[in-house]
Amino acid sequence: MVPSHPPGLLNFPARMNTFYETTTRVRYAKTDQMGVVYYANYLIWFEIGRVETFRQMGFSYKEMEQADDSYVVVAEASCRYRKPALYDDLILIRTRLSESKSRTLRFAYEIRRQETGEVLATGETLHVICDSRNRPKTLPEKYRRFFPLTAAESTQASP
Repeated sequence: MVPSHPPGLLNFPARMNTFYETTTRVRYAKTDQMGVVYYANYLIWFEIGRVETFRQMGFSYKEMEQADDSYVVVAEASCRYRKPALYDDLILIRTRLSESKSRTLRFAYEIRRQETGEVLATGETLHVICDSRNRPKTLPEKYRRFFPLTAAESTQASP
């Protein structure tokens, strides 16, 4: 099945400056004794952002895995913590594609407190496209409309 975006969604293909947004609420179980979010939860929020970005684009991780034997494997992750997220905060997760190559995708993130817009953290993840046997592979062509090659990669690909 070729990915298609739901009617009314814009921003196709993904633009390097387009953020996709979703929200989550800080649950008590995700905090320490002082009500501050445990640092590793930000990486989980990055994953939520990626999964929901794909959905907003019109396809799912599950579809990539099952239909195309394409897994988006985390190779690097970084997070810069600026202010603490607190119990019961509504968190805005902003995700954008920052780089797209033949076998890799890089995403950038902003984690904000929804109520105030304060930036709580920023980060980035690099992903390698792999098959079900964990061998790197080229991103299937049908996804290129969502993840066009960045300038450096498209220039290198030219003869």
